[in-house]
This record gives sequence, C-alpha cells and structure tokens, in this order.
Amino acid sequence: MTVMGVSRFERFFRAAASLDVDKNDLKRYSDFVDGKLYDLLLVAQAAAKANDRDIVELWDLPITKGLQESMHRFRRLDEEVELKPILEQLATHPLLDRAPSEETEARYPEIIGGLSLALAETFKIMYPDVKNPQTKHWEGATAIFDLLL
Repeated sequence: MTVMGVSRFERFFRAAASLDVDKNDLKRYSDFVDGKLYDLLLVAQAAAKANDRDIVELWDLPITKGLQESMHRFRRLDEEVELKPILEQLATHPLLDRAPSEETEARYPEIIGGLSLALAETFKIMYPDVKNPQTKHWEGATAIFDLLL
C-alpha cells in the first residue's frame, strides 16, 4: 500500500472509532479483509450452486442487516476519508467454482468498507479504552467475526 494509502487507512480508523493504527496493522487488516470476503463468497458460491447458476449474484452474498447498515455508514464516512479507491485494490477474490457477476465485484469495496467499519466499532465495543489495538485485540475482534460470518 502506498504512503497515501497508509495515511487514509490511519485516518479511517481514527474517524470510525478514534483508534490509532499504523502500518504494522496493515497486514492484520489485509488478512481480515481477505478472509471475510472469502467467507462471504464461499457461502454465496454455495447459494449460486444450489440455484443452478454458474455466476454468483449480489443477492447470493449473505449480507446481514448489521453489515448492510455498516456499509451505509461507511459510504457517509468515506466521503470524508476517501478510502474506497484503496479498497478497490484490496478487493480481490480467490478463484471459486462460480465466478462473480460484474455487479457483485463492483460492490466489493463497499462490502469491505462495511466490514472495516464494523471491525473498528468492534474494537471500541470490546476494548473501550484501547487507542492503539495490539495483537490480542486484533485476535479478539477477528474471533467475533469468525464466529458470526
């Protein structure tokens, strides 16, 4: 990620949850984003397969009400932070048995943005006094997402 990308990443977490993250957190964040997008696509692929389709459509993704609300909040916050262009670079998907539609792929940055906002808010809920998340905080927050997504 470029220096400008790191700066936006840091600004996003500050604006979203008053957290100070740094470039060392980028690897954890990238792993989180990759893992959760993969999990969502894996379930979506199963839905497409069950409906005899070769393409994963947007409605196949298991977007919960909470994630959808986080995506909406991310859109508003992103007007200030402008993280979406960086998320477009992160929004890659693994090879699956079913290819995603163009509409589905186009929504990846918003989905990742919603996940990112929910992650930042999860840090504040689980660890209200934390300003700079450490490994144990990342592991705890990630465990919650692994449990629910």
